[in-house]
Amino acid sequence: MHLNPATNISPVTATGRPIRWGVIATGSIAQRVVHDLALLQDAVLHAVSSRSEASARDFAQNFGFTSSYWDSAEGTGIERLLADPEVEIVYIATPHVQHHAAALAALTAGKHVLCEKPLTMDAAQARELAELAQARGLFLMEAVWTRFLPSFRRAVEIVRGGEIGQPRWIQADLGFAPAFDPGARIWDPAAGGGALLDLAIYPLTWALAMLGEPSGMAASGTLTPDGIDLQNSLSLAYDGGAHAQLTTSIGAECPSIVSVAGTEGWLQSAAPLFNPAELIIQPRQGTLRKETFEVVGNGFSYELREVTRCLQAGLTESPFMTVKESVDMMELLDEARRQMKVRYPSDP
Repeated sequence: MHLNPATNISPVTATGRPIRWGVIATGSIAQRVVHDLALLQDAVLHAVSSRSEASARDFAQNFGFTSSYWDSAEGTGIERLLADPEVEIVYIATPHVQHHAAALAALTAGKHVLCEKPLTMDAAQARELAELAQARGLFLMEAVWTRFLPSFRRAVEIVRGGEIGQPRWIQADLGFAPAFDPGARIWDPAAGGGALLDLAIYPLTWALAMLGEPSGMAASGTLTPDGIDLQNSLSLAYDGGAHAQLTTSIGAECPSIVSVAGTEGWLQSAAPLFNPAELIIQPRQGTLRKETFEVVGNGFSYELREVTRCLQAGLTESPFMTVKESVDMMELLDEARRQMKVRYPSDP
């Protein structure tokens, strides 16, 4: 995992030619991300798509999009948006069971793609997208926004700089306890519900940044009667003897922090670990200190700036969030599902 170097440039400051965006879906995550996209001085909010006309029109009006598309006799909202020649890149904010189909259609239509995490439902789908993007010379990136935040970049910088010595052990958790709702996506097997695909990417992102790819993984979990994981525990082992213990849950309220223990000290994040505003650092030979961070907007502007920078530079992937890393992540999640015996209706 590469570290995005610190920059003195505000993430909203223009760095080159304007980039014309299309947005697929109008749900809560799309609203939060587009709020930050609108802050970028070189972002053009061109088009949005939804299944319903009212949703598409309202979203376009609220955020200042030029065009809006919805399902009609002329085609689905996605099809109509992808046919718009002014759209240069699409941000996909659908439920993750729909990510593969939407990204596949976008790449086939010649559009660059930023897709919400998880990139796909499994590694085979991720590899298909990676191969298509490479063959067509198109940009593809999974929207793991945490990786571009100042606090996360700083944590990686501290650990890699050796201040706490060699990292040997990581513990991370993320979880909440929503009321059961059979109509909610997170409880629906057909939508890829459960804790793993929704939450585990965040603790895994910290572990992979600090320790790299594991040599082995043991996964266990508690399943609901419908077969999705209510809670899971991932234990990562490394050839050098380091370990990571990661837990995610939709059945318990968790501290949602990460601790990194090294041979010369430790580092801990504030909650939530996906967007910590504070780091605590305790070197063995030094004084405990806290470093605090502020983010622009909702925190998504940093990943959006990186996508913009890449497109302006003619890159087909970010060197700080490669497509291979997304495929590798999906392979870990596939193996976790295999060990926990979690299957979705969309599985082959």
